[in-house]
Amino acid sequence: MIFDKLETDYEDYCGKIKALILGKRLSFSVVTFGCQQNEADSEKIVGILSSLGYIPCDDFTAADLVIFNTCAVRDHAEKKALSIIGRLKSAKANNPELIIGVVGCMSAEVGTVEKIKHSYPFVSFTLEPNLLHLIPEALYTYMTTKKRSFIIGRDKGDVIEGLPSVRRVKHRGWVSVMYGCNNFCSYCIVPYTRGRERSRRASDIISECEAMIRDGVREITLLGQNVNSYRSDTDFSGLLSRIAELEGDFIIRFMTSHPKDVPDSLIETISKYRGKIAPFFHLPIQSGSDRILKLMNRRYTRERYLEIIDKLRARVPDIAISTDIIVGFPGESDEDFESTLDVIRRVRYDNVYCFVYSRREGTPAARMEDTVSEGTVKERMARILDICKEIALENNKRYEGKTVRVLVDGRCDGSDNVFSARTDTNKLVHIVSDEDISGRFISVVIDKAKPFDLVGTIVK
Repeated sequence: MIFDKLETDYEDYCGKIKALILGKRLSFSVVTFGCQQNEADSEKIVGILSSLGYIPCDDFTAADLVIFNTCAVRDHAEKKALSIIGRLKSAKANNPELIIGVVGCMSAEVGTVEKIKHSYPFVSFTLEPNLLHLIPEALYTYMTTKKRSFIIGRDKGDVIEGLPSVRRVKHRGWVSVMYGCNNFCSYCIVPYTRGRERSRRASDIISECEAMIRDGVREITLLGQNVNSYRSDTDFSGLLSRIAELEGDFIIRFMTSHPKDVPDSLIETISKYRGKIAPFFHLPIQSGSDRILKLMNRRYTRERYLEIIDKLRARVPDIAISTDIIVGFPGESDEDFESTLDVIRRVRYDNVYCFVYSRREGTPAARMEDTVSEGTVKERMARILDICKEIALENNKRYEGKTVRVLVDGRCDGSDNVFSARTDTNKLVHIVSDEDISGRFISVVIDKAKPFDLVGTIVK
């Protein structure tokens, strides 16, 4: 179900909190872990807290209200989040009025919520990722009763429209087009924490994009756990076309895609709107072995995946392609791993995000035996990284001497005149400028290629 307007309770609780904190100048901080969807959710959290009258604070250890937006995809991410949350134990002891909330995927895991409830008594509340509209209620409950709340197990079938949002970067905008996932890959916890797929109405998405363009956004990234399975009154290809037809100087990106949902119509749309839709496709393969893909429940074969790559390159010759790969999935043999290396060499990815398999309790893969030794995993990771570095440099060398259009992100950390930017193919470019060129499209000639970035000079 899609709610066009926020429930009355939301507005009521917002009003009550505004009255409670009036004149107090209380600060807040949002700490974000994980994927781009969490980044988008955090912008909504910032929007909600700002609308209540809280003031942003860069140092979360000094804020009056801290909300952690967590990730549960890998065990390491959970441990890191819990470690950082633990740093506020002393802050809570020094300031009993400090409010600490935990949202995101970790707060949708029953075992993790129980751990927070009993081992982190300074945490005030938890909320599942689809319940951000209940933040004012959770805050008010704690502020007036000092009772902790742990809201879990609610229906994940609703799409809530109308929440305020504050973008972290003015010229780049995230737009969530759908939530949840129906794929149930055997290693992945997301369908259990984010729920089943729910798509927003195309009209609401278009309106959000139009507002961003008017506000100066130059890059719009459409988000979904499986973005190209979007279904509303149109499919994802139709949605892309409608956004690309909007007036304005901007480009469109999208992620993350699943290989089982890449129809020819999507490839044709990318080709047709080459000037508006970025020639960049993130298409996770996870493994090059059909045997492992079947164990992963990925629902495509190596051959089908390579067919998609061939079609993309035939219709969009300059397209850049990146992927995700899991190393050390239970039962991964040397032969399976060599099949993955073969795919890497054949596709020649522009970027590979390589992850060590992480066992997630509650997933089918967690019950699989025949785990790969830590030493073997490290060796395989090193081999992949060496091959990918070599391929990335060769791919980037093709840019030397070319003039490309880039969108400037901003100054590099610790520098007054070195800026980072991105080509439409998502290549990182470093350039020197004595004036602030952040948020602008500019033309750059590429002077030097390195494995993971390009160095360029602004064309006057």
